[in-house]
This record gives sequence, C-alpha cells and structure tokens, in this order.
Amino acid sequence: MEQFEVRPLLPLHIGGLDLSFTNASLWMCIVTAVCAIFLTMAASPRKLVPTRMQSITELSYMFVSDMIRSAAGTEGLKFFPFVFTLFMFVLFSNVIGLFPLIHPFTVTSHIIVTFALAFFVFLMVIVVGLARHGLHFFSLFAPKVPVVMLLVLVPIEVVSFLSRPISLAVRLFANMLAGHTMLYVFGTFVIGLATAGGALSVISIMPFLAIVAVVALEFLIAFLQAYVFAILTCIYLNDALNLHGHH
Repeated sequence: MEQFEVRPLLPLHIGGLDLSFTNASLWMCIVTAVCAIFLTMAASPRKLVPTRMQSITELSYMFVSDMIRSAAGTEGLKFFPFVFTLFMFVLFSNVIGLFPLIHPFTVTSHIIVTFALAFFVFLMVIVVGLARHGLHFFSLFAPKVPVVMLLVLVPIEVVSFLSRPISLAVRLFANMLAGHTMLYVFGTFVIGLATAGGALSVISIMPFLAIVAVVALEFLIAFLQAYVFAILTCIYLNDALNLHGHH
C-alpha cells in the first residue's frame, strides 16, 4: 500500500550506500518540528492560571515524571529529558499519522524506525549499567540460585535481554501498521459500496461507522503505545541502575 512506501525525495548515493533523503526522513523532521513548536508555544506564556495548551504541557511533564519515578525511582529522573523526548516523539508520530487530509507518513509504522529507537534504548541501558556497576553489571544474567540451575537460567536471561529491542520495536510497529491497514480496508469497503449504487450504497454506512470507531480506537492506541514504549524504557533503565534482574 502506497502509504507505507518509502520514496527518495533527494537521491544521494555515496560509496555504494543509499543516503537519500526520503519521505520518511521528511516526516520525522516534521514530527520533531511540530513537537518542538507545540511544547515551546504551550510553555512560553507561563501564566499562573495556565491556558489549555499550557495545562497539556504541564500534564505531559508530570505524567512522564511520575512514570519515571514509579518505574525507576527518584534516581531515574536524571533520564527525564531522554524519556520525555522519546515519549513525545513516538506520541506525535502516532497521532500525526492519523490525519488523512494532510496525507501523512506514519514513521512508527516502519520496523526500521521503531527498531532504531529500541536499539538506542538497548545501547543506553548497557552503557548506563557498565558505567554504574562495571563488570558486575553482567550479574543481571545470573539469578541467585544454585550453580547447577545457572546452566539453564543464564542462557535464558541472555536471550531475554537480547530480545528486548526486538519486542520493543515489533510491538510499536505492529500496532501502527495493523491500525492503518484496517482503516485502509474499511475505507475501500466504503468507496466500493457507495459507488455500487442501489441498496449497496445504503449498506456503505456500516463500514463508514466502523471507520469512525476504529479512528477513535487508534487515537487511544497511539497514546498507549507511546506510554508502553516509554514505561518499558524506564523499566530497562531501572534494571541497569539497580540490577533488579539478579534477585
């Protein structure tokens, strides 16, 4: 389907590598700009009685702050800028992709984008863990059990740890892809039935109402998937900070 096609806008090839600026790159820039402009404009008044936009910004700040504090403790607040940026980028990417009139490109519906975000989180967890605990960080893979059981549990813990970026990326990608595909299918039904004439035109109201319901659900999913991505990031950072996995 054309809405998922990555097309080069400014072709660029260097040393056999395709470094073209694509529509995906453009929409990531748009999402970043919209997010930055919205937060800047919303927070700039700094009124004692906040405006609606200012209230939304303050609620977003408090929401992410409470999420980090509950998942990673007070010490995890040092990563607030990273988690907040990640949460807002994923949220705005998901939401902007739901406005059909501007023909958006939903960047989070592509596995390469979600995997890049998840892999960066994965690397950050490793760097934080090694910087804080040194080689003792690898005790994360060795629960406090009899030595014989470690032969089984250590490989399981390693595989579980390495699968984190995959599950984090696939969860977001799959939900966004499935939602937009469902909207496309229902939209095809509406157009096909409406143009068929007769009684079929009347029946077209059913898939149209289904589209309205799915769109409402997709806005909820857009928020939930941004929340899940951010809260799992906090949990993984908590493991790196406190080595909870080895208990």
